[in-house]
Amino acid sequence: MEPEIVFVAKITITSSMAVLYAAIGEIFTERSGILNLGVEGMMLMGALTAFATACSSHYLWVGVLAAMLTGGTLAMIHGFFAITLRVNQVVSGLALTLFCIGLSNFLGRPFIGKVSLKFEPVGLFLLDRIPVVGSVFFSQNVLVYLAYLLVPISYFFLSKTRYGLELRAIGENPAAADTVGINVLGLRYFYTFIGGAFAGLGGAYLSLAYTPGWKEQMTGGQGWIAIALVIFAMWDPLKAVAGALLFGFINAFQFYCQAAGLTIIPSYVLRMLPYLFTIGVLIIITKWEAAKRKVGAPAALGIPFEREQ
Repeated sequence: MEPEIVFVAKITITSSMAVLYAAIGEIFTERSGILNLGVEGMMLMGALTAFATACSSHYLWVGVLAAMLTGGTLAMIHGFFAITLRVNQVVSGLALTLFCIGLSNFLGRPFIGKVSLKFEPVGLFLLDRIPVVGSVFFSQNVLVYLAYLLVPISYFFLSKTRYGLELRAIGENPAAADTVGINVLGLRYFYTFIGGAFAGLGGAYLSLAYTPGWKEQMTGGQGWIAIALVIFAMWDPLKAVAGALLFGFINAFQFYCQAAGLTIIPSYVLRMLPYLFTIGVLIIITKWEAAKRKVGAPAALGIPFEREQ
């Protein structure tokens, strides 16, 4: 196998992790019936909080935890408007993103150009010595390995546990779930927080591992890609991996073309490829599934729950 292919494969893995974290979190939130379009903003604030905290404390994991707490707290603001006040969830999520973009740009100015610690690639036991595969999958940083664990755990939780069944129930038929004693509102708040925490973790990955540092709007639209990826994956964590890797591959391809000096495709078109390809695949999948009436969206997604009814 050519070294160029190994390079592209390794970049594919590293560039897909942030959007994967955010997508997994959004799957949990939307499975509970809450639509949160504030993922982009929560990722930005998570990235800024992680970097600022790591600079101040000199501990990477403190930065990661701070980012998750920040993302979860911001998600709870959306939860208050969507769950308690029962406002339009699309408007609330968009407002959260706009607020976070402005706030991160303002608070992040002192940190532009600063240098901090970062998660370095580490070999996973002796697996990194496996030819080709070890170099691609097991010579990554610890946040990538954490994602390796997160995906199967999330799938098992949603599909094989009682708590996962309750989560799916409040997203499909909250009234029926309420009649059997499930705390619909409490669980919706909880999973909204979880979704925000994972979005914050995705932001922390960007500023502490993928492109260490801080710059304005460094997520580059990956929060929106994560929301689209949830639909592409049909609210399934395993399918979300495939979508994230697809995004990562297109991203890695444009990096390879720029590094190799290939000018067949203009550079601005290459930078657009991950987003154009994601939108195209999303349209195709949505149309195909709509034709088969099998999109798989939770039936109560975006619909406020009023217990009195």
